[in-house]
Amino acid sequence: MSSARSLVPEENFLCSICLSVFNKPVSTPCGHNFCLDCITNFWETKHTAVKCPLCNETFDSIPKLRVNTVIAEMAAKLKRAVQENPPTTTEQAGNGNVLCGVCQGAKLKALKSCLVCFVSYCEAHLEPHTKISALKKHKLIHPVENLESRICKTHDEPLEFFCGVDHMFICGSCKDSDHKSHKTVTVEEEAQMKRTQLGIDMNDTDQMIRVRQQKIQEIQDSVEASRNNAAKALSYSMPVMTAVVEYIKKSQAELTEVIETKKKKIETEAEGFIKELEEEIMQIKQKNLQLNQVSVANDPFIFLENFLSLTITPRQVKDWSDVTLNSNVYAMEGAMTKLVTSVKREISMLCDPDLKKMEQHAVDVTLDPDTANPWLIVSEDGKQVTHGDRKRNLPNKPERFDHVLNVLAKEGFSSGKFYYEVQVKEKTHWDLGVAKESINRKGDIRLSPQNGYWTILLKKGYGFTANAGPAINLHVREMPQKIGVFVDYEEGQVSFYNVDSRAKIFSFTGCNFTEKLFPFFSPCANDGGKNSAPLIITPIKYNS
Repeated sequence: MSSARSLVPEENFLCSICLSVFNKPVSTPCGHNFCLDCITNFWETKHTAVKCPLCNETFDSIPKLRVNTVIAEMAAKLKRAVQENPPTTTEQAGNGNVLCGVCQGAKLKALKSCLVCFVSYCEAHLEPHTKISALKKHKLIHPVENLESRICKTHDEPLEFFCGVDHMFICGSCKDSDHKSHKTVTVEEEAQMKRTQLGIDMNDTDQMIRVRQQKIQEIQDSVEASRNNAAKALSYSMPVMTAVVEYIKKSQAELTEVIETKKKKIETEAEGFIKELEEEIMQIKQKNLQLNQVSVANDPFIFLENFLSLTITPRQVKDWSDVTLNSNVYAMEGAMTKLVTSVKREISMLCDPDLKKMEQHAVDVTLDPDTANPWLIVSEDGKQVTHGDRKRNLPNKPERFDHVLNVLAKEGFSSGKFYYEVQVKEKTHWDLGVAKESINRKGDIRLSPQNGYWTILLKKGYGFTANAGPAINLHVREMPQKIGVFVDYEEGQVSFYNVDSRAKIFSFTGCNFTEKLFPFFSPCANDGGKNSAPLIITPIKYNS
């Protein structure tokens, strides 16, 4: 004998209001069947006119309804058959799936949610929405929980649109009233636009990660090249130094220390770059994870909710395209060739072993603001000077430079030896040295020993000159970041050193000093910001 489920299609015993198997089925005068409680509640709460929910036929008054015993008996048999042979594929609540709100007992996974019925349906219980003309008009969406959040609280209509002006979900009535003049699109269209925007942002972050990973590799390659070049420099210097062992014994330790210091400096700088890059990558990855978490939502509503709740902060990252490491700072073959015949002269230009002795004569130098040109800005501690953006209104004292951009130190020296260091990092133009007390400080001044100045000059970022009158062009192996100035008053000597490489740049010798000497500084014009870095008098760390 055929079962109750096979005799008559199950949808014939479903109430079109609750979409469940009939419970106390009654028939309206127009011939349609509903659950007694469903049709009674429909007439009492939904409409002022009494009409059929399916065909919309209107009745003068609420009909007197009686339970159809035949249909009720068939519906009861169908319920028993379902209980005896439940569907094999079921889902349990809490596993992340939306379950059918109509299934009795074990519930099937919902296929759609209806924004009119406020119910989610499995494939079987969704069938009336595909066959009954009145139900076909209902708004179906991908199955979601909390359907009430998809309904406009003002108009009780589905939130099918998105206002681009107020950035909010709206229903059709909102669209035609409060948001009539605003730019509105469907939720699906807005979600697609935001999804496209999200994809672009994700591609950007991916590219930023790739660029930084490439920069890490570039830095690591530079470090490796630095190590190789350092090894080559050391292996080349050893036999040459051995040929002049008496002098080289004193300088080899200095040279090795310089190379090792440079290598460590490059490695330290590289480690800093890599750490910063890895931190940026982590920051971008965290941002990317947020974007990925938003992008996985298939439902446009949830996607837009997640996207709108996403706090997009500007990425605190920098442009690494110009960041490089100079790994080839150890070239010294040329100087080594000349070293055999002119050891003392050449070795001092390469790495003067006497510089440490000079450091023992370090003095504390402070800039004298009373001598500074009005365009110069001297720091409160007197350790920095730079060219300002405007000329200050200062008294024209006799000791002040009124035309050229010069300043002297407060401290003067009339005997003995003294040494100080000045940071010139990131500057393209400067003058440094010493000047005698009686120099002319007014009008245009020519720097030369004849005029009482013993200075060297960096011009246009690459041209080193000794202001010897006539000037002498100087060759340096690498651009100094810090200049050391040493003066031996009695010997009549003023020497300039690249502090990092401990190499001598130039020496004025045979000078005849007869009056007090003052450290001299000129940061020169800032050149539209290109030379805005200050000259900085730095403390000296002497290691015996």
